[in-house]
Amino acid sequence: MNFQQIRNATVTLEYGGQKFLVDPMLSKKGEFDPFLPAARDDRNPIVELPMSVDEILDEVDAVIITHTHEDHFDQAAKDQLPKDIKMFMQDEEDAKMAKEAGFTNIEVMEEGVAIDFNGVELTEVDGRHGHGETAVIAGNVMGVVFQHSEEETVYLAGDTVWYEEVEEIIETYTPEIILLNGGANQFTEPGPAGELIMGKEDIYEVYKAAPEATIVVSHLEAVNHWGLSREELKNFINVKGIQSNVLVPDDGESYSFGEDAVNN
Repeated sequence: MNFQQIRNATVTLEYGGQKFLVDPMLSKKGEFDPFLPAARDDRNPIVELPMSVDEILDEVDAVIITHTHEDHFDQAAKDQLPKDIKMFMQDEEDAKMAKEAGFTNIEVMEEGVAIDFNGVELTEVDGRHGHGETAVIAGNVMGVVFQHSEEETVYLAGDTVWYEEVEEIIETYTPEIILLNGGANQFTEPGPAGELIMGKEDIYEVYKAAPEATIVVSHLEAVNHWGLSREELKNFINVKGIQSNVLVPDDGESYSFGEDAVNN
């Protein structure tokens, strides 16, 4: 498996002979409004893409949209993705948005039901985008488990906090690689309170649930309501002594997993 961090939750996975683009946010720096109320009011995204859109889309076989918040599926992605590209989405509501944007090859996933895509088994799993009322306001999200006979099992958690379902997914699928969104993004009062996605303590809970897995943390320092920096997270995992288990990629950085892996 080859993983590349693009920006925010936008990543690519080359897995089982297929290339997947996850949660494309393709806007140029500052193209859309900040998420408010938050500690910063910078226009989003707050950093540029590390490569051209053409490079990102090169040889992509399918797109996975875990949910349709703007930092996961923005107007630039709607404008620039091929309208006939294979697209996996969590429900009919999200699919309707994509259809209205002109996309024609959408498959709606069903929680717990595996889909075969050219030999890669994709299974939708649940997520919780915050705690309590915050999660209700944030709406439905999904994660995806990737399985293939010649690959390690990958759990893409999506925009979720740590809660009992995440632990159950890890117990059920025993993933060797776990991809987390871990920026501790949050709003300030008045508004939904608490972290919308994992912070460092949540990431540590995932490690404790899967101490043999490799954890890769995405969704960092790219939109204005981020709450956890790469530096702070690296310091935390160093203190915990889990730096060999938890990877914190810079935008544009790649990892390969397997016997002949070469990382850069």
